[in-house]
Amino acid sequence: MYVRKEAVLSSQIEGTQSSLNDTLEVEADIFDSERPHDVDEVLNYVRAMNHGLERLAVLPLSNRLIREIHNVLLSGVRGGNAQPGEWRKIQNWIGPQGCTLKEASFVPPPPQQLEEILGQFENFLHDESLPALLQIGMAHAQFETIHPFLDGNGRVGRLLIAFMLYQKGILETPVLYISHYFKKYRQQYYEHLQSVRENGSWETWLKFFLQGIYEVSQEATETSRKIVDLREEHRMLIAEHFGRVAGNAMQVLETLYQRPYIKVQDIQKLTKVSYPAANQLMNKFVEHGLLTEVTGQARNRQFRYGPYIDLFS
Repeated sequence: MYVRKEAVLSSQIEGTQSSLNDTLEVEADIFDSERPHDVDEVLNYVRAMNHGLERLAVLPLSNRLIREIHNVLLSGVRGGNAQPGEWRKIQNWIGPQGCTLKEASFVPPPPQQLEEILGQFENFLHDESLPALLQIGMAHAQFETIHPFLDGNGRVGRLLIAFMLYQKGILETPVLYISHYFKKYRQQYYEHLQSVRENGSWETWLKFFLQGIYEVSQEATETSRKIVDLREEHRMLIAEHFGRVAGNAMQVLETLYQRPYIKVQDIQKLTKVSYPAANQLMNKFVEHGLLTEVTGQARNRQFRYGPYIDLFS
């Protein structure tokens, strides 16, 4: 859920409209004709995060891995024609939508310089001389300044923060949704990055970045505490009220923390009981307020673990 929330917020910085609920409903195959069409971009962000974490187990953080992440991020969505997984071969620029090169607020390095610059950048990723959080903040700003792709630079740069925290052993799992802070202070975020480029204002940017790490760390920790409390509360409720099916109910509850939408068929498959028994177990979850039916259909009903999802709202 932390990864999903980061995916939603990072994508919203780039203009997507999809919410966390939209993402969860698409994952659960719930159809809604009024849902924003950009939810696939959020799902690609989740895939890119998970792909990167898997690859970091066998491959160091590198330009090769960054290109892989970019390929996963843009495949089949908006920007999919912008050479996914490839460094840009033409000049790009940053500025208001529709602006020309002359009107741009910043022009990144020309493509013929990228190989040398990205080689230096990769070396910096493995520099051990700086405190880790300062290095990560500098790496993010530098990546956004290089702007090596035709599209998706902002999202890849924010993914880079999570991957560096993971690779350096600061986090065992990516539970910081730093994009919440960047979205909340979006204008300052862009202004601080621009000030680094124009004035070399590294200290101001790093103070802003570290404040963000502090704030989202506090939020993530508080959310974790609430999850632990909620899990214990619901385990006690099951133990007290579910009788002889409490064991199966506990199994279902644990699954809900990974996938908070569930069908009767999912319970049947998970617990290896008959459909009527799985349906009765689902009814107990609904009766005690743990799950809520969300489709309004008689068949293929989907149930939402609202108390857990709401912790991330």
